[in-house]
Amino acid sequence: MKKMLSILVLLTVCLGFGPGAFAAETINGAGATFPYPLYSKWAYEYNKKTGLKMNYQSIGSGGGIKQIKEKTVDFGASDAPLTAKELDEAGLIQFPMAIGGVVPVVNIAGAAPGQLKLTPEVLADIYLGKITKWSDKRLTELNPGVKLPDDAITVVHRADGSGTTWIFTNYLDKVSKPWHDKVGFEKAVDWPVGVGGKGNEGVATYVKRIKNSIGYVELAYALQNKLVHTKLQNKEKVFVEPSIDSFKAAAAGADWKHTPGFEVILTDQPGRNSWPIAGATFILVHNNQTNCANARAVLDFFDWAYKNGSEMASSLDYVPIPKDVYELMEDAWSGKIRCGGKAVWTK
Repeated sequence: MKKMLSILVLLTVCLGFGPGAFAAETINGAGATFPYPLYSKWAYEYNKKTGLKMNYQSIGSGGGIKQIKEKTVDFGASDAPLTAKELDEAGLIQFPMAIGGVVPVVNIAGAAPGQLKLTPEVLADIYLGKITKWSDKRLTELNPGVKLPDDAITVVHRADGSGTTWIFTNYLDKVSKPWHDKVGFEKAVDWPVGVGGKGNEGVATYVKRIKNSIGYVELAYALQNKLVHTKLQNKEKVFVEPSIDSFKAAAAGADWKHTPGFEVILTDQPGRNSWPIAGATFILVHNNQTNCANARAVLDFFDWAYKNGSEMASSLDYVPIPKDVYELMEDAWSGKIRCGGKAVWTK
């Protein structure tokens, strides 16, 4: 028995296998709540097909970036893209997995989905605390025929470091100089007014419970929680509904090939049909891997999701990543991600 064990160890060394070289059973990720409904669906279907488990902690983009940098997970997830410089400093590569939209949602008695109209300036001024009542003249003039109460507006925002907040505040920063001057954009900001909920889930729950409130969530959360979304005026002065088609329109001009680090930002894009608060959601992995089996399993999972997950993405109102874009991403995997000096991903 001892001799047999020695032979097995010798074969392992000679064949170049090290710790984690055998097939992974579980991969772990953490980060953005924005894509959580989609990643959960993909993980469930992939587990049925392969037996591999994907554990994903929906803790917000800030937490996901922190955990991948600390190497406590196999992959991180963020809706706030890192810059090429940030990626280089952390030894990371990022790639998009889906495109979605951040949606203002309200709890106003009698209001129907898509009935309330907001302009960029009005939305910014609500979150700045300049518009404090639903009966404000600017709101009533925008919405003739909509019964708006003479009640205070409760503003709901994220309490955690959030890619959804990054997308939302990036948009407000572009469309409102007062917002730019006072608040700016980041995963977490110093909110002028309001109450904070943790995750898209927390914001959705608060808006659902608090009368006369307004919040912002990814569209899947609005639909799952039966929240009332608003229309929003886009760059072309057209009031549009959030939908997979308006998200596609916002992403139509994205130049993935020539954008360093794939840091594509989709807020306030041109086009009559474009939803103005669109964004991609990204996966982050290390360029230099130490657990070869887990590294390969992560890429196998996301390769499967690219090629087989489009219908599931569309059913949850996310825009799937087009083939020409995900092939570009997989070329980057081949060129950048290494384990033991060898490429983790080969076609």
